[in-house]
This record gives sequence, structure tokens and C-alpha cells, in this order.
Amino acid sequence: MVEELVQTAVGLGFAGAVYFMAAARVVKQYERGVVLRLGRLRSAVREPGFTMIIPGIDRMHKVNMQIVTMPVPAQEGITRDNVTVRVDAVVYFKVVDAADAVIRVEDYRFAVSQMAQTSLRSIIGKSELDDLLSNREKLNQGLELMMDSPAIGWGVTVDRVEIKDVSLPETMKRSMARQAEATRDRRARVINADAELQASKKLAEAAAAMSDQPAALQLRLLQTVVAVAAEKNSTLVLPFPVELLRFLERSGLESKAQTELAVAEAEAARERLAQASAPAGEPTSGGPASGGPAAAEPQAAAEPQAAAEASRVEGTATEPPPVLEELPKAENLP
Repeated sequence: MVEELVQTAVGLGFAGAVYFMAAARVVKQYERGVVLRLGRLRSAVREPGFTMIIPGIDRMHKVNMQIVTMPVPAQEGITRDNVTVRVDAVVYFKVVDAADAVIRVEDYRFAVSQMAQTSLRSIIGKSELDDLLSNREKLNQGLELMMDSPAIGWGVTVDRVEIKDVSLPETMKRSMARQAEATRDRRARVINADAELQASKKLAEAAAAMSDQPAALQLRLLQTVVAVAAEKNSTLVLPFPVELLRFLERSGLESKAQTELAVAEAEAARERLAQASAPAGEPTSGGPASGGPAAAEPQAAAEPQAAAEASRVEGTATEPPPVLEELPKAENLP
């Protein structure tokens, strides 16, 4: 009798342990438990921790309440300006009502994925290529609104949607590259033309200033020579300005004319000196014969004056003419 009681107790204990193991459930912190008893939803959602169900009668579904990151496969579509593109995106969503996520939709992950693909195709058809490339924030907000409205009924809320990449055809890429290159070229030409205009204005002002002072041109030439000579790896070829050559030529002609004039004056002075120093009774080649004391006195008085004038003329002829002073022109000389 005692043995039968012991065996019965052991059997009941074993059955209780099996029942406990079959009924015990552990819900994690990021999960919620939805219990269906005989197919009917229990109103109470099991919170995280240890919980018990009736084996064979209750069925518990664990729902993840974390934010789920779901990539959207690349969708090919035609934009509003008739450009074929491939766009992929990523969706961030989470379950806010575990009971609705189990009861109202068969598979909420698959449902969100399909809804994201259809919404992305719809956005591609309503947008232009420039919006897809540069105005993505607005498109992301539009996608979020389109997906969030039906997902609320499934106990799911869409946190955010991001467009990852926009793939363009190769022909469109080449066209956009040519367009960007042409735009850059246009901007470079406009900037270059503006620089040329400003430089021409400054050069015109400099030319006006140099025209008032001709020596400024020579100073600018010397500054250019100094700047070029600073680089010792180059050969400097210095051309003579035509104005300088003409100035030297004109100075040489004026010096030659002045020398010839001085020589002529010296010859005339020598002749007058010879006439003044001739004997009183001899006639001179330049005039009638003169005689007597009355004619000798003027001749004697003119001899020192003629000698002084001849020496002055000879000294003037031997002196070199100044180069830097302004000389009279040759054609105006007597």
C-alpha cells in the first residue's frame, strides 16, 4: 500500500514537472506575448518576464517591439520627365500594438516590405530626376506619409524612410557630365572675360598716366628688366625702343650741324684775323687797298678783337655738344 502511494506521488510529481515545463514561458524585455486561448484573443498582453499558459489550450505569439531596419529592393521606374531610373531605399519601423500586429495582418514584415516597394514606385513616377537627385528630404517625407497611413491599422508605425541610391543609365550619366562640363566652361569664360575687362581698364588708366610723363615708360621698361633678370635661368634679350634710336639719331645730326657751324665761324674768324694782320700797303682779297695812317689805326684796333673771336670760336668747336640738353634742330640753323 505504501509503495503504491509512493509510486502515485512520484507519478504526480513527474506529471506536475512536465506540466510546469510545458506551461512555463519567458518573455524578453523587448518582446510582448499575445495569447490565443482556443483561438480567441486574450485581452491581456503578457509583459516581459516569466508567465504561464495552459498547455494544449493556449498558444502564445511573441512579437518583437524593437525598431526593424528593412531594406527595400531596388525599384525601376520612369520619372515624370521620362527618365528611367532604379531607386532603392531603407525603411525603419516598429510594432506599437502587439495584438494588432498578430490579429490584423498575417505577416506584418512582408506587408510593410510590399507597401514600401509600391510607395517607392509611386514616388518615382510623381517626381522628376532633379528632385530624386537633390531634393531627397521631401521625397523621404512623402514616402513616410504614404506608408504610415495603412501601417497604423496593423499596429505598426513607420519611424523613417531613406532613399539610398539612384542609379541612372550610362547615356544619362554622360549627358549630365557634358552639361556640368559646359556649365563649368561657361563660368570660366565669363570670369576670364570679366578679368580681361578689368585689366583693360587698368591698362588704359596706366597708358593715360604714362602719356603725360614719357619717362614713366622708360622706368616701367627698367622695372620689367629687373623683374626678368631676377630669374637666373633665362636669357634676357633687351630691345631698343624706336623712340630712343630716333632721339640718338636726331642728337647726332644736331651735334654734326653745330660742329660744322663752329668750324665755319672759325674759318671766318681766321680770315678776318688775316685781313687785320696784313701790311698796310698790301691789298686784301676781300676788299680795296688801304693805305695811310688813317687806315692802319682801325686795323690795329681790330687785330686783338679778331684774335679773341677766333680763339672763342675754336674753343667752341672743340667742345663736345651736350647730349642731354635740348639742341636746336639742324634745319632751323643759318
